[in-house]
Amino acid sequence: MTLLNNPRTRRRRLGVATVATGLLAALLTAAPAVATPDPGDAPSTERVSKSVAADTRAAIADGDIPAQDEIVTSDNIEHLVNIPKDALPGTNSDLAFQGKYAFAGNYDGFRIFDISNPKAPKTVSQVLCPGSQNDISVSGDLLFLSTDSSRSDNSCASTSQPATEKSSWEGMKVFDISDKRNPKYVAAVETACGSHTHSLVPDRKNVYIYVSSYSPSVTFPDCQPPHDGISIIKVPRKAPEKAAVVNFPVLFPGDGPDGGGNPGGPTNPGVSKTTGCHDITVLPSKDLAAGACMGDGILMSIKDPEHPKVIDVVQDNVNFAFWHSATFNQDADKVVFTDELGGGGAATCNEAIGPKRGANGIYDIVGRGDHRKLVFRSYYKIPRHQASTENCVAHNGSLIPVKGKDIMVQAWYQGGVSVWDFTDSTKPKEIGYFERGPLTTDTMTTGGSWSAYYYNGYIYSNDIAKGFDVLKLSDRRTDPAKHVRLDELNVQTQPDYFD
Repeated sequence: MTLLNNPRTRRRRLGVATVATGLLAALLTAAPAVATPDPGDAPSTERVSKSVAADTRAAIADGDIPAQDEIVTSDNIEHLVNIPKDALPGTNSDLAFQGKYAFAGNYDGFRIFDISNPKAPKTVSQVLCPGSQNDISVSGDLLFLSTDSSRSDNSCASTSQPATEKSSWEGMKVFDISDKRNPKYVAAVETACGSHTHSLVPDRKNVYIYVSSYSPSVTFPDCQPPHDGISIIKVPRKAPEKAAVVNFPVLFPGDGPDGGGNPGGPTNPGVSKTTGCHDITVLPSKDLAAGACMGDGILMSIKDPEHPKVIDVVQDNVNFAFWHSATFNQDADKVVFTDELGGGGAATCNEAIGPKRGANGIYDIVGRGDHRKLVFRSYYKIPRHQASTENCVAHNGSLIPVKGKDIMVQAWYQGGVSVWDFTDSTKPKEIGYFERGPLTTDTMTTGGSWSAYYYNGYIYSNDIAKGFDVLKLSDRRTDPAKHVRLDELNVQTQPDYFD
């Protein structure tokens, strides 16, 4: 691990190299140099045709879309500040929050911000630890980081290595963040097929981690089909070095070599075959979880966190290509599932794709107990078309806590940030937005907001290419949320905002 301290000091200080449970941890302020990011960790760029580039420039000239890098917002949203990338040049990913701190994932590691003044966030520390996606969450003095790329070992100095090699490593990393300026790497747990994302189910003595991963292959020694479940890790709070996998529940049982779940194409053309889950959101106060699992959406009971039980499974083989993430409403009678059509790297917010693909699917939860069912009600997609050089699709968002209302803020990559109301699950509507113009007019360059979350009165967005943004939302429909204060927020572990 390389710790890159606040660059404003411009002083080079070398800390003492430490070894914790066999994991190398070095504290440095030098630029990243000791580890090799995976191929593709930087935002991808692909030149578009001359006609597409001309169409993009014409749309800007006609005022149909913002100019390159121009920021536009609805009247109720103010862009307060942008903090560009610094020592970690890779793709920015997810966010977590604790007290006055925001934790920003990056394919090269993570960055900790002091957000006590949201108009002027300050970098507290930057940790170099490559391994996409570096999905991030926090609980007490512990920080958790997902590694979903094949590495030479479990250290932060690892290099890329083919998944076909048995010695390769992927999984979960655990850091001690009791000192935010000097996070310490304390444990690592290898998991089958790595960890694309993870979700915490915390209790008093332990933290359970639901690890989502997918895409097995008979050529991968540590990622063999069928891969039709999730890894569950138990982390003792007082002894995180003892973290270990305690279960691998099968969520999609089946008799074939590929297990159960959606078979994908050619049976269901254009739909991802289910070989695991992409993301799971838990609602501990209701003992529920919702899983977005490639070709399937699921509802689970987590009364016993080591043994989650699937209650219902749904598919949408007409408009959903890849079930990506999930969000409960506060009353736990609705779930919003996202469809990441094109994998987040395609231009899908346009007239040709339409309003039902690459969108959110809103489901009501009906019934009681283990007999509850997910019932589809409607789709929601941002109402603004984007250029053909802008990757845009439904992505990560969170509730804005307003009693009696179902309102959330959501990232749409280069589609920006959308605030929308789904109180009537059959008639969702946008009530605010923020977006930048295209990164370029002649290439498809991956960028835009990866995650947009509401935390203690402000919206925080982690932009893949541009950095960390803070937005202020002022609207009578959402202003009551400013009175709700949290000590900690991992969006995939949804809190009871009003308890």
